[in-house]
Amino acid sequence: MSAIGSPIDLATDLAPALAGLCDTAAEVARTVLAPAAEAVDREGAWPAAGMAALAASGLTALHIPLRLGGHEQGLLALAVVTEELGRACSSTAMCFGMHSVAAKVLAAKATADQEERFLRPIAEGRHITTLALSEPGTGVHFFLPRARFRPDGAGVDSDGGYVLDGEKSFVTNGGHADSYVVSAVPPGAELDPGAFTCLAVERGAQGLEWGKPWQGFGMRGNSSRSLRLNGVRIPGANLLGAEGDQIWYVFEVVAPYFLIAMAGVYLGIARAALDEAVAHLKQRHHDHTGESLSEIPVLWHQVAQAWTEIEATRQLVRHAARQGDHGAPQAPLALFAAKAKVAETVTAVTETAMMLMGGRGYAESGRIGRLHRDARAAHVMSPTTHLLNTWLGRSLLDLPLL
Repeated sequence: MSAIGSPIDLATDLAPALAGLCDTAAEVARTVLAPAAEAVDREGAWPAAGMAALAASGLTALHIPLRLGGHEQGLLALAVVTEELGRACSSTAMCFGMHSVAAKVLAAKATADQEERFLRPIAEGRHITTLALSEPGTGVHFFLPRARFRPDGAGVDSDGGYVLDGEKSFVTNGGHADSYVVSAVPPGAELDPGAFTCLAVERGAQGLEWGKPWQGFGMRGNSSRSLRLNGVRIPGANLLGAEGDQIWYVFEVVAPYFLIAMAGVYLGIARAALDEAVAHLKQRHHDHTGESLSEIPVLWHQVAQAWTEIEATRQLVRHAARQGDHGAPQAPLALFAAKAKVAETVTAVTETAMMLMGGRGYAESGRIGRLHRDARAAHVMSPTTHLLNTWLGRSLLDLPLL
């Protein structure tokens, strides 16, 4: 029988190509991410070495077409890989997840020019991208951006460019990515979901003003910063899809891939917490009796319940991913439920793990303390658990989502 948390568990029943990606993720996680995780958290440092290792391994090309050198994988691969990475370093897994979602947005309707400027460099491990969708004024309603774009009267190139103004918040990989997928609307359409438009802004563009370094309660290595867009000029060739491609981008690409990326990361955190608690119970003995904590029956029940929650949640996450990959009509319901369920599971399991480990789990410098802090973002990261349950309930009652 495999030990709890062994990599082979995650690769079971996967196609050979995907099982291979899972093994690659496990190896990078073990050799690069895990050894640096404590320092990334302590220093609040963006995980440059971890992201470089993921790029060198080819994993950052997860959603890039095969003909451009990528893996051309979908939601299931994202769920599997982010779970492996989340078990080793939550911050790096989050940075990778945001890159992967943005890469999928770039690839979804890429022009030949965009393939060469964005997708091929990603496939070659030379380009990191990320999302810049959330805003301080609209909170969890990321589909209602107030950032504005307008035609550039001065013209930055022959195909007609755009000027961007506005403010973004919680931009993961902020200041470190090579490109940013930014959402914006034309002036006067700030409350119209039908005007949602995606544009690629390249690193170093004039008018990008970054806020203070990220100081989070958990996920401290994300570099999740605020961003001001002060008259940022971009070429017309950086428009992704067509103006107002809102419904397609939000519900066919952004939401599914974001939800699965987050579900995988937090499921990995839950696995790591249970692994840590189980190891502690096996190793810890009472001096006065010689009894191992693993011999106490009431603790068996807590371990069993935590393991069952994780396994059940993984089945829901993978079911949702497969449904999404197949374009099943019920896929959105499963995707909404998956991220909401993962949030419940990871907060419950990290809490249980801390109790099982007692004072050692509560130590500020301990791994469980870090996992406990990282897990708390699961409920509040948009779409929040409240918003997901709202969408799920409205969908089941045949009401419009928005």
